[in-house]
Amino acid sequence: MLEVPKKNRVLIVEDEAAIQQVLSFFLKHNGFETHAVSNGLEAIRIIPEFDPHLIILDLIMRPVSGWDVLHWLRTNHLTPPLPVLVLSALVNLTEQMQGLEEGAVEYITKPTQPSIIVERVRTILSLSEGQREMLQHRRMDERRKILERLRQARQMDEFVY
Repeated sequence: MLEVPKKNRVLIVEDEAAIQQVLSFFLKHNGFETHAVSNGLEAIRIIPEFDPHLIILDLIMRPVSGWDVLHWLRTNHLTPPLPVLVLSALVNLTEQMQGLEEGAVEYITKPTQPSIIVERVRTILSLSEGQREMLQHRRMDERRKILERLRQARQMDEFVY
């Protein structure tokens, strides 16, 4: 009997319906099974049932935020850890660092092209758990270096004036 390969399941946690629809369309068109919810509370309820391979997570939602979902995932010790791709309008580097430190493997700022998100999802799902952890640490290191350069530039500006 020929076995049909199972599709990777992606949970989209996003409070903007238009973004949900676009992401679902592009991911389904690229062979993924998707389920979309509008807030963190719905995400926490559906994760055990839907059993996603990856979560695309907005951070600013009510009544339960994406930050709360990251905390819930970390404290419930899912094994292996469920990879999270944060997709957020929060562009501040310290917020990005916090998202990665809270457990996100990747952090993408809005707006971005859906094709980029699909490619990042593919990449993350192709990695082993160890490789995902290395990617997460590499992203944190990149942001730390940028923050350090910005701090140094700010200090130099203080001497100029």
